[in-house]
Amino acid sequence: MFNAAGARFASAVFTSLDDAKAWITINGLSGVLTKYPVDIGVYEWAVAGGLFTPKTEQQRSSSFIGEFTTASMDHYHFESGELG
Repeated sequence: MFNAAGARFASAVFTSLDDAKAWITINGLSGVLTKYPVDIGVYEWAVAGGLFTPKTEQQRSSSFIGEFTTASMDHYHFESGELG
């Protein structure tokens, strides 16, 4: 998924890393390309993979789960279409 710098929502989803990089480069985009797990929430994926262990009730809440992300997902930063 590609999220442009400052964007609230993703602007593209790709099944190929090469296609994603090409699209970002052609359009001179700045933002983050992140490899998300499919058919599972990031929270559950991180917990199942031992990447995150909830320690409080707040960390098990709907709002926390709905906003959860982790730097453990593969991701690439782009500036003006260039991999940074």
